[in-house]
Amino acid sequence: MLSTLNSLFIAAVLAGTPLLLGALGEILTEKSGNLNLGVEGMMFMGAITGLAGSYYYEQAVTKSGGTPNGAVSAVLALLVSFIAGSFGALIYSFLTISLRANQNVTGLTLTIFGTGFGNFFGEYIGQKAGGYVTVSGVTKDAFSKLHIPVLSDIPVLGKLLFQYNWLVYFAIILAVVMAWFFNKSRVGLNLRAIGEDPATADAAGINITKYKYIATIVGGGICGIGGMYMSMVTTKGVWVHGCVSGYGWLAVALVIFATWSPARGILVALIFGGLTIMRMYIKIPGLPAQIYDMAPYVATIIVLVVTSMRQSKEHAQPKSCGLNYFREER
Repeated sequence: MLSTLNSLFIAAVLAGTPLLLGALGEILTEKSGNLNLGVEGMMFMGAITGLAGSYYYEQAVTKSGGTPNGAVSAVLALLVSFIAGSFGALIYSFLTISLRANQNVTGLTLTIFGTGFGNFFGEYIGQKAGGYVTVSGVTKDAFSKLHIPVLSDIPVLGKLLFQYNWLVYFAIILAVVMAWFFNKSRVGLNLRAIGEDPATADAAGINITKYKYIATIVGGGICGIGGMYMSMVTTKGVWVHGCVSGYGWLAVALVIFATWSPARGILVALIFGGLTIMRMYIKIPGLPAQIYDMAPYVATIIVLVVTSMRQSKEHAQPKSCGLNYFREER
């Protein structure tokens, strides 16, 4: 039983990491007052571009007679997926901030666009590659367990701390840094002020447009990295049609569950990650597999109901979230 729980915990951390990355990107976006429902689309864009970046890097190096470097391939996947997610968020920002389009409609459109973008180019590159696209073992090893000389060899502690891939630690560090950023830095406090009352922030001399653009674009880039995790870690470097499979929507719900707190997002991502893979470790006789698949979505509904009933001002959504700012109406 103890061994099963340990395995479940490890799997929950791995499954919860892309949810955490998606949620962190959306938290940053919503803190600026923008409600971007295109997380799923940006994750799809990051998933295919991250995989394609590593794949084409390996092809180029191999054709030139060299040997691909796993670390370079991994960093390239990270950067390309961030750029792809940022590009999706840039489209959203231009439409909602500059053209003042409806945020909900624009976000849903971005989800449709990003999903089609990812699946189309995934199939296209796969056909060009001879049926399906996959990276080599060198890159796959770069996304396996993190090994740090000496530290990883420490009995018990080394095995406990260094049994995940580097993206897990990246996500946790990012959550901690974002928590500090929102609560301690001047820029973070300005961003929160914009999310709560952009008119007052504007009167105080804060550049609303610049803050909204940067926060939304960077947030989209983080969502793109979450998508790259799905294609490089979850599916082990092989493109699988529809690989994000609703994780973007779960990430949006996770933002509400975490009450817009990056630090609480770590725990909530662990819980949701556990729910998504629970069927593999805890089996109840006679319980259909579909019930297990429904668990994270049922939890999402419960969270939304409980959150709406509590109406806590301290842990509420930023007041201007979802509303376009018109300076003329200040």
